[in-house]
Amino acid sequence: MKTTVQGTIEAPDGVMKITKIDCHYDLKIPKGKREAAERVLNVFEKKCPVAQTLKGNVTFTHTWTIEEYEQ
Repeated sequence: MKTTVQGTIEAPDGVMKITKIDCHYDLKIPKGKREAAERVLNVFEKKCPVAQTLKGNVTFTHTWTIEEYEQ
């Protein structure tokens, strides 16, 4: 798995802070596991302690690409 994370820093009210975090996951998974992987990715933010801690202060986006391989 390769993860790319990019943040946006802005200065609302004259104070610099991170306002957005974009995460992109490049996954390589065994053929036939796509449905399970997408199910996990779709609930990731709800289960992530960092995302839950920052909820309401930082906007998160999660995107992914999945490549399946023969086992």
